[in-house]
Amino acid sequence: MSNPSPYQVPDGLFYTKEHEWARVTGGTAKVGITDYAAKTLNDIVYLTLPSAGKEVKQLSSFGTVESIKAVSELYAPLSGTVTGTNQELTSHPELINQSPYEAGWIIELKPSMLEEERKTLLSPRQYEEFLKSLDAEHQN
Repeated sequence: MSNPSPYQVPDGLFYTKEHEWARVTGGTAKVGITDYAAKTLNDIVYLTLPSAGKEVKQLSSFGTVESIKAVSELYAPLSGTVTGTNQELTSHPELINQSPYEAGWIIELKPSMLEEERKTLLSPRQYEEFLKSLDAEHQN
């Protein structure tokens, strides 16, 4: 029997190998970082976020997340136009650590090439397999 993952990987989301997720509902997608990324970064203290109206390209950087340990780029899981950012994170960046898939979402965007690009993203099962392969690498 395999070990269950120590990280949350909710169904219904698309994932990147850079540890971002996208939840597509209607014509918009909420984007955030995964539980794995939040736990790896540890205490998140600051974010730089794009302004509404900014165009982002799939897997290009749209901002940074800063923790006590490091500053990391945030990568867009989908191309599109930023329609909003989670303003709560300005004063409470720790929401990402506490609730990476709900209260800790980072940006909302209107995808421009959803049909093509979502084929390149990982399903929850594929992302879990990817995390297992990372864990195996770290143990060697």
